[in-house]
Amino acid sequence: MSEQINRDRRRLLGSMALTFAAAELAQIGAAHAQSGKLNPIKPGTNTSFGPLKQIDAGVLNVAYAEAGPADGPPVLLLHGWPYDIHSFVDVAPMLVSAGYRVVIPYLRG
Repeated sequence: MSEQINRDRRRLLGSMALTFAAAELAQIGAAHAQSGKLNPIKPGTNTSFGPLKQIDAGVLNVAYAEAGPADGPPVLLLHGWPYDIHSFVDVAPMLVSAGYRVVIPYLRG
């Protein structure tokens, strides 16, 4: 029994470690983001992103929008169903104006 690998336990412990690490990064990022000044953007003035890029991930191709400086701190914006990348059309310019690199994958379903 001691030689068997309990995959559910390993997955749980890995998820817990990832959650704690993400929480720490979120606190650091929140403190950094509050120190910068965001330019006010009137909601509804931005209607789309530039041309979408594609990444080939084997049998799955994922489109994504990208904005901001390549050397800026990365921000990954994820949408949920039933929304799409246009949920962030007013948020992305504010983050870019604060110096962030914004990546928004076009998620399916």
